[in-house]
Amino acid sequence: MAAVLVCSAACATPPSGPAPGPTRVEVLGTLPHDTGAFTQGLELSDGVLYEGTGLEGRSSLRRIDPETGEVEHRVDLPAPLFGEGITVVGDRIWQLTWQDGVAIERDRHTLEEVRRVTYEGEGWGLCRDGGRLVMSDGSDELAFRDPTSFAETGTVAVRRDGRPVTRLNELECVDGQVWANVWQTDEVVRIDPANGLVTATVDLGGLRPPDVPASDVLNGIAAVPGTDEFLVTGKNWPTIFRVRFTW
Repeated sequence: MAAVLVCSAACATPPSGPAPGPTRVEVLGTLPHDTGAFTQGLELSDGVLYEGTGLEGRSSLRRIDPETGEVEHRVDLPAPLFGEGITVVGDRIWQLTWQDGVAIERDRHTLEEVRRVTYEGEGWGLCRDGGRLVMSDGSDELAFRDPTSFAETGTVAVRRDGRPVTRLNELECVDGQVWANVWQTDEVVRIDPANGLVTATVDLGGLRPPDVPASDVLNGIAAVPGTDEFLVTGKNWPTIFRVRFTW
């Protein structure tokens, strides 16, 4: 399909700083997406797309064909667990829960639960940055965690133009940087985890399907390995978009 550029007013005003990042999104293709999937986490690894979904009594972890969007396998979380972000670590997948204080480690191939660990506070987004995990909790801080024990090893405060960036949601770690959905906005931001500075802001508002209610926000970002492309979607959206962020 022909590539489409989606741009907002943000395109006319580059972000401040010595090295402005991308501000536009180029749509390269689409996939169907289950409109019953309240997307909380999305990750593409070794040709398999994994999706974590939320809501009490409806939370799940899914294995999806990235070429067709077909759900190949699904496991449901027992109520009252409310599923959140996910990330692949070797032959395991970590899945967060929102206010339950529990992270579930799963077998990557069967999706079955291996063990649970506890943590303080809320769980929102999760990604793997080399030898550590990066986790959001809806605040302006990212926490670093050990990928085996899940113990917290540090935090960083996220700032854009000197101001806190709160409601950091679904995360994707790419090339030492962290991309984050910002809850209740159409923005994704790129964060340098070394200092917490936002180095790019991209407005994806032009991707929102016209019949999707405002409460079904943009959420879900997965890097396509070996490319500069991403898969993005939203809660209960009918479409997953394959995109590239551009200047």
